[in-house]
Amino acid sequence: MGNYRTFIPITISLFIAAIGSFFLYKWIEKQRAPQEVVEVQAKAVPVAVAAADLPWGTKIKPEMIKTISYLQESIPSGHFSKAGDLKNRILIAPLKANDPITEHRLAPTSIETGGVAAVLKRGSRAIAVKGDKVIGISGFINPGNRVDVLVTVKDPKKKEEKTKTILENIQVLATGTQIQENEKGEPSPVDVYTLEVTPEEAEKLALAAAEGRLQLALRSVVDSDDVLTEGITVTQLLDSYSYPKSKSVAKVNNKVSNKKKVRRWIPRKSVTVEIIKGTEVSKKKFSQ
Repeated sequence: MGNYRTFIPITISLFIAAIGSFFLYKWIEKQRAPQEVVEVQAKAVPVAVAAADLPWGTKIKPEMIKTISYLQESIPSGHFSKAGDLKNRILIAPLKANDPITEHRLAPTSIETGGVAAVLKRGSRAIAVKGDKVIGISGFINPGNRVDVLVTVKDPKKKEEKTKTILENIQVLATGTQIQENEKGEPSPVDVYTLEVTPEEAEKLALAAAEGRLQLALRSVVDSDDVLTEGITVTQLLDSYSYPKSKSVAKVNNKVSNKKKVRRWIPRKSVTVEIIKGTEVSKKKFSQ
């Protein structure tokens, strides 16, 4: 009977150990089995992009375009899938290589000629200004920037040169270089800046270029305020850094230099102080 009671717990323990070993074996086999790889093939859509950097005003040709596959959820709005749909369209915004070509970056289909005319607003004019690296701030002026135009010209009233801001917040459409003959008859590069102006501003700019020397001032991208100035002449420029003369001081100096200095005696005032020590009272004078 005693042996039977001992046998039952042993049997149960062995049974539990067997079941545990079985499940442990199954778990190890599952870890060793190769994992199934589920490939989800996303739908790709071809999108037309720029094959290289393209400036605005470019008339698109087939060799300027290539296609890149985009996922369905990342397709840009207004995209084109076929290069043939973009033939002879005009860019109104510059593109970097691999930038998608979208409808909002293109001129209307009615415009068939590229260049500056394709990007001009209705009522605007494009006018070119010749200059150099000084006028163009050493190449820091680029298409899309805004500038003020200053002219230095001889003032007919004061018979001296005057510098004045004549145009403000003018957009630069394009920059380039032309080869022209210099004073010695040698070919020399000349920088050209094309500005977008109104007809009235075009007249001012043409006259200023003919009568004086132009200078461009680059504006901040966050600054669109107009600042009206009176201009400055050579005399005003030199006077702005001179010491101011006080009229009162000048008059005093003239009087002192013309008269002898006379010293006057002024009597000093005296003060009487009453001193009380106990029951004794005394007085003492002090001079100021």
